[in-house]
Amino acid sequence: MNFKIKPTRKKVITVYKSIYIKEELVKQIEKIAKDNDTSFNNVIISMIETCLKK
Repeated sequence: MNFKIKPTRKKVITVYKSIYIKEELVKQIEKIAKDNDTSFNNVIISMIETCLKK
């Protein structure tokens, strides 16, 4: 895994957005979340933040 799962204890102001994700990607992300004892959402946010870092 090339990204670091961020801690879930640090809460920040957030907004709600919906996206469509292929079923196979959802399954892969759910497995990552389960393996790291975190939420699906936290995995997605961690991936996005890693990709957007300069």
